Amino acid sequence: MRHVRKKFNAKSKKNKKSRKLFFFSMFFCGVFLSFYVLDRSKIAIVSDKDFVQLLLEKSNPFYEKKSASVVDKMFNFFLSLYNKPDTLLSTSQVKLVNPTTNSSNVKKVEKQEDKEPIIYIYNSHQTEEYAPSSFLEYSVNPTVMMNDYILEEVFNSNLLHTLVEERKIKDVLNENGWKYNASYKASRVLMEDAKKKYPSLKYFIDVHRDSLVKDKTTVQINEKSYAKMIFLIGLENVNYKDNLDFTTKINDKLNQKYPGLSKGIYKKGGVGVNGVYNQDFSPYTILAEFGGPENTTTEVLNSTLAFAECFMEVVNESKG
Repeated sequence: MRHVRKKFNAKSKKNKKSRKLFFFSMFFCGVFLSFYVLDRSKIAIVSDKDFVQLLLEKSNPFYEKKSASVVDKMFNFFLSLYNKPDTLLSTSQVKLVNPTTNSSNVKKVEKQEDKEPIIYIYNSHQTEEYAPSSFLEYSVNPTVMMNDYILEEVFNSNLLHTLVEERKIKDVLNENGWKYNASYKASRVLMEDAKKKYPSLKYFIDVHRDSLVKDKTTVQINEKSYAKMIFLIGLENVNYKDNLDFTTKINDKLNQKYPGLSKGIYKKGGVGVNGVYNQDFSPYTILAEFGGPENTTTEVLNSTLAFAECFMEVVNESKG
């Protein structure tokens, strides 16, 4: 009997080892297959533009999606396993058009090659980052340039043809031997070059991020979280009154439609500050700050779409 028991125990242990080996082998094969498929597919999210395109594809029902690939299906599967996918992708109700608009009258994006841009979006401080908050962001930390591409998508979709500055401020600084505090001087070089190439440019938006803690940069509006905004006006530029008037119209419309979203207009001048911020370049130059370093991509997306909506209304009203 003892001999039989020993034999049974030995067999049981052998079965457990076999099961462990089997599950380990399956896990290893699954991981290997996943990396193999991803590598073969050359998938990469290496920039804010790639990140925003994927963000919009996943969150906006009116955005023209490409056919789903095997990698995309795998991505969705692994994303569903992530414990908080809603941090990034809870934007299913966000649309790149007015919420009252239905799919039958959404304007489709036209080809931009033959269109002269009227809006120029840039970042004097391109490296200002937001909080990594989801599975996707292990591949890229979103910066303020994320806002640029969201705005570009919205404006182009509404036939306000837009140019986003993708050249690096750092390169301009290095080429001229300037330090970081000369960033506005560097962005001015790019602005002038863009205006020379596209004389049609009329509106200039310098997108920034605040540096305050999250409870100072976040607001809840209709049960949705937004990254607070603030506008900055230089007191020492020749277009001060025109820029203030234009910015005030946008600021007022924002707080009318989204109460508390904007913290207002900060007027800055005097000794030790820039005081101009390139706003002498055009009567329609805006410096807008979206959220702070702890705001999530969803909060920033919500605010950027709200700003785009109000900006377009002000521009269209001025045309009328």
